[in-house]
Amino acid sequence: MADPWLALEFGADPAERIAQVGAAHEAFLTAGTTSGRVREVVARSWERSALLDPEATAPVDLTDDALESYRATHPLARVMPLFRDLLGGIAQDGAHLMAVCDAAGRLLWVEGHPGVLRHAERMNFVPGARWDEAHAGTNAPGTALAVDHGVQIFATEHFVRPVQRWTCAAAPIHDPVTGALLGAVDITGGDHLANPQSLALVRATARAAEAFLAGAAPAAPGVAYVSALGRDEAELRVGGRRIRLGRRHSELLVLLVGHPEGRTGEQLGLDLYDDDRRPPVTLRAELSRLRRVLGEELLDSRPYRLRPAVRADFRTVTELLERGDPAAALRAYPGPLLPRSDAPGVARLRRLVDGQLRAAVLAGADPGLLAAWTATAAGADDLAAWQALARSLPPGAPRRPLAVARARQLAEEYALPRATFLQRPGN
Repeated sequence: MADPWLALEFGADPAERIAQVGAAHEAFLTAGTTSGRVREVVARSWERSALLDPEATAPVDLTDDALESYRATHPLARVMPLFRDLLGGIAQDGAHLMAVCDAAGRLLWVEGHPGVLRHAERMNFVPGARWDEAHAGTNAPGTALAVDHGVQIFATEHFVRPVQRWTCAAAPIHDPVTGALLGAVDITGGDHLANPQSLALVRATARAAEAFLAGAAPAAPGVAYVSALGRDEAELRVGGRRIRLGRRHSELLVLLVGHPEGRTGEQLGLDLYDDDRRPPVTLRAELSRLRRVLGEELLDSRPYRLRPAVRADFRTVTELLERGDPAAALRAYPGPLLPRSDAPGVARLRRLVDGQLRAAVLAGADPGLLAAWTATAAGADDLAAWQALARSLPPGAPRRPLAVARARQLAEEYALPRATFLQRPGN
């Protein structure tokens, strides 16, 4: 298929495809494996959704005043007139719905023909409901958020059976300044939506929304954002530019963000190098070049310190944990901090971020968060997390055999005694 994000190949019979994928879905629920008849993006989504009851209904998080207050202050509220201009026509033609969700998958607006809205209400496709994969399984807005890409989900590709009569296409929307995920825009309707035009339409709408937000944002030349999680070289967004930094500048910037109180040249030297024999002039030269990249207004000296206008993705993760929201922190965590850096100060910060996130996930014992953590590079070999996941899953859950097998494998690799983690509390 030319575009793996499209649900149907040109000329495919929709009824035949529904039957093929439906059979694969039933096989997955029984055996936990997928066949080649299922698109890769759908197969991976089913695996992430395997903790759910296939008859589940999306829960409603926000209602009434709480919903109104939340969406009134959400950044996408400013874009709703644009969404209605671009998608409102097809949403009112009696066959489609337009939906907008936040980065957590909460539906904020669902609009369209009253008759179609009533049908959607039966599956809780309503404002305030959680349609991320952890709560609603495979679906276009939830999967678009999970993979950070526009996608179609067709009929029986949905994980939860009550949703399988619908087809949808959705695309994520990002903050044009920080790159942070803001949410997604979606159109939902019948099988006829499984065409290239519907996916192209939501992608174009998402890009138009980002352009609108970029144009509406006040000029802020002194604001900078650092992305350093899950990547070996940091990306800096400043003054409308995206700059990929080299290894040493990436490490310096991360160290300065991680120490907002500032660092002396001697402290930075110890943070940066694994010995203390580098001449101070080497560090001063690196800092001078970094200042030219950042701009004079963002980097102070004596001590070396960044201005508060510099933000970073790893600080976002720790701030979310401090606010008691490990689910949001895990969504904001694409991987370890500069994973290939061996700078002592960066390694300490990396262990701190990973350790805080891991502790919060283990403390909550939520199977969805445990599954998400074990899917990360930091959690893939985490025996305690796999054991906790195996304990948290009921015996019939499709993902439980994988968790049990992985925990046993790690216990053997670590030469530990045979674990008793399979015993669930109260058994």
